[in-house]
Amino acid sequence: MHRRWTSLFLLLWAAWPSAVLPAEPATTDDAVWEIESLEPGDFDYNLNEGRVVLNDRFRITFKEQGESAFVIADKGQLNQETGEVFAEGNVSLQSEDRVFTSDRLFYNFRTRSMQTDNFRAGQAPFFVEGTNIKGDATKNEYSAEDVWLTTDDRSDPLLKIRTRSLSISPGKFIEARGATLYAGNVPVFYFPYYRRRLDQPPNHWSITPGYRSRYGMFFEGTYNWHLSDRLNGAARLDYRTLRGLAGGLDVNYDLGQAGQGDASVYILDDRDPQSGAGSRSGSTEFTTRTDRHRLSLYHSVNVQTNLTAKLLLQDQSDPFMNRDFFESDFRRNPQPASHIEIAKHWDNYSLSLLAQPQVDDFYQTVERLPELRATGLRQRLGSTPLFHESETSLGHFRFSPADDQLHLGEYEAFRADTHHQLLLPQTYFGWLNVTPHAGARLTHYGSRSGGDPALGQAGDVDRFVFNTGMELSFKASSTWADAQSSLFDVDGLRHIVQPMMNYVFVPEPSDRPWELPQFDRDLHSLRLRPIDFPDYNSIDTIDSRNVLRLGVRNRLQTKRLGEVDDVLNWELFTDWRLETAAHEARFNDVYSDLELKPRSWLLLGSELRYDPNERLLNESNHTISLLPNDRWSLTLGHRYLRDWSPDELKERYPYDPFFENLLDEDWRWGNNLVYSRVYYRLNEEWGFRMIHQFEASDGTMEEQSYSVYRDFSSVTSALRFRLRDHRSGKNDFSVSLMFSLKALPRLGLGDDSNRLETRLYR
Repeated sequence: MHRRWTSLFLLLWAAWPSAVLPAEPATTDDAVWEIESLEPGDFDYNLNEGRVVLNDRFRITFKEQGESAFVIADKGQLNQETGEVFAEGNVSLQSEDRVFTSDRLFYNFRTRSMQTDNFRAGQAPFFVEGTNIKGDATKNEYSAEDVWLTTDDRSDPLLKIRTRSLSISPGKFIEARGATLYAGNVPVFYFPYYRRRLDQPPNHWSITPGYRSRYGMFFEGTYNWHLSDRLNGAARLDYRTLRGLAGGLDVNYDLGQAGQGDASVYILDDRDPQSGAGSRSGSTEFTTRTDRHRLSLYHSVNVQTNLTAKLLLQDQSDPFMNRDFFESDFRRNPQPASHIEIAKHWDNYSLSLLAQPQVDDFYQTVERLPELRATGLRQRLGSTPLFHESETSLGHFRFSPADDQLHLGEYEAFRADTHHQLLLPQTYFGWLNVTPHAGARLTHYGSRSGGDPALGQAGDVDRFVFNTGMELSFKASSTWADAQSSLFDVDGLRHIVQPMMNYVFVPEPSDRPWELPQFDRDLHSLRLRPIDFPDYNSIDTIDSRNVLRLGVRNRLQTKRLGEVDDVLNWELFTDWRLETAAHEARFNDVYSDLELKPRSWLLLGSELRYDPNERLLNESNHTISLLPNDRWSLTLGHRYLRDWSPDELKERYPYDPFFENLLDEDWRWGNNLVYSRVYYRLNEEWGFRMIHQFEASDGTMEEQSYSVYRDFSSVTSALRFRLRDHRSGKNDFSVSLMFSLKALPRLGLGDDSNRLETRLYR
């Protein structure tokens, strides 16, 4: 089938197999008509009257003010002056996301009014079939008689509603009178009147039954409710044969100018708290407590332009609550904290007030009671070439150890800190960026109350720190416009290389870290921490340093699907310590982060950390992900972390009482983990997902999970099996089953093809 296009100003009697005539209506300046013959044939066109008689299958498209609608039929007539079309035979009308099919159709492209005999129509998530539909675009309402209504996108829906009359306001509501619910051909329930809002989610149940070795048989039920655009939520009712009855309420609200937020509470009387996830250590209170709960409240309000206030309250009965019943939340944040923050932002400055109390005494917390912080963003000083940035804070701080860390002792003190830095960015030779900088920091500590004497002086302390350094970087690029490769999906290549150097020198401060109370201190990390100020914000552990950070970034780009895409992105960094402390080597570990994308659907990732001093690989993380389509996906990965002994860690890190107490004889750092995730959609009805996680260091299959998805006529379901080996105690086995209406799916077939984790329960 081929088509030819002609000008608006030519009068064309059908002489070719297909043709398209764009025409401009008399009443609307920006309206465009496109008339296209889809089969060999002809049509009659009256240029003066704007009338078209179409004798063979055709398509008419009307475009106006960025919107379009089109009609396809076997034959018909069009009046461009009025916008009316009469179409017969296999008629289809599509306007925005609405589709109508019928044998005959009267439609006005300008007013969007319509009338048909027998018809089918769809606007997700609803599909209807009936007779005698009429539409009034001025009121944006449509009505029909003897209608079948369903949320299933199949021709033979399992669940459907039959009604003698139906009114539709697209995007707003549907209204049925005399409606009967059918399951197949069997009538199930009668509705004298049925109304459904389309502009807000409907109220509905979500039910998941199953079995888990630590729960017994369980039933998790959630009623999702939606009162208005400003108030919705979910009510939960769960029962576990080994753990007991539980319930909760989630609320999302919008109070307009008074702010918006969400609140949640979940309560249970746990029959067997000792059977929770993993080993139970610490206070006996946490292993035997049966009255368990968690609650959270988040509220945010814009008091005025650029002035916001936020409240976050999170409380749990014990440290294992989320781990036992809300594992996905636990993985995201193992130790949830609470705070109140008020912040004001200007173009170059910001001011914030933060209060952070210890809500749960089983979590170690640095309480800020409160802390006031002012930040000056990098900005030019008048007409000079100098730039200035600053950060100032003051507050009362209290270190509150967890219940199992009481030997560390609680202590508190007032602290005021200010840091100011001048920078002189310059460009030499048109390509070399050089930014020398120098800064000064003054910190005052009030008298410390409590704590171990080894954590610093008890009296007032004033510490002064000077810092200076220089950043150098440049970019170089080369382009190969003619580079082509169908194998690697390459259409031209551009290589960008960016070498970087950052030198930082801090002479010995007036007071060393072990002479000061520790609030904001270094947190042990597997990645490189910032070395320059103010990014380095561990205020209380600032010490002398003379270090040069060396790095290079490489990017290889091409065009794919009309957009720039990275074929390769590689970063390589390390620190050269010109002066070393007792626990430091001359060179830090070398870090390599690589992403390789040889095809748009193939991604390879590599993270390496290599110790050049001992010639040891400390860490590696490799992944390969294939996402060619929504039919199947595959992810394979390997995670390695060298298993350092407690003695090695103590030697590598200086004295840290907050970390050292964890290093007992049974403590282990490393792992050698292999994992895989596979998803495959067999057809439109069946899908399968498989996850494995194997620890090679001791030969333990830590986790294996298998999920089967089934798309029924009007319902989706998922069946999942999971087995976990925690090495101590019994294995954790679970099986769960989920059902949801297709119009309101919690998990659609294929939706999780590239999700790293899919849970059928919380």
